[in-house]
Amino acid sequence: MTKTYRPVTPSQLADELNQAFASAEPHTISRAIGQALKDFNISEISKKAELQRTSIYRAFGNEQLPNFSTVLGVVTAGLQLKVAPKRGGHASF
Repeated sequence: MTKTYRPVTPSQLADELNQAFASAEPHTISRAIGQALKDFNISEISKKAELQRTSIYRAFGNEQLPNFSTVLGVVTAGLQLKVAPKRGGHASF
């Protein structure tokens, strides 16, 4: 049986993940990435991210938080990450 994936445009995917990242809540971000992964072939993502499929399933399949390198690998397999200042805010490092 062949799995069919929901057609997702890169801009739609970016919007969905940006909403999660705007929350600055790790569990929300992880769940959003896990949800987005359901729309893609994990084998292809694992090759691009240079991660094992089982690692990706494990990282985004439950309430456990994935490590940062896994998040970066999966997200940057098809998207670009950027940092921008908060609106009306100052950098307060």
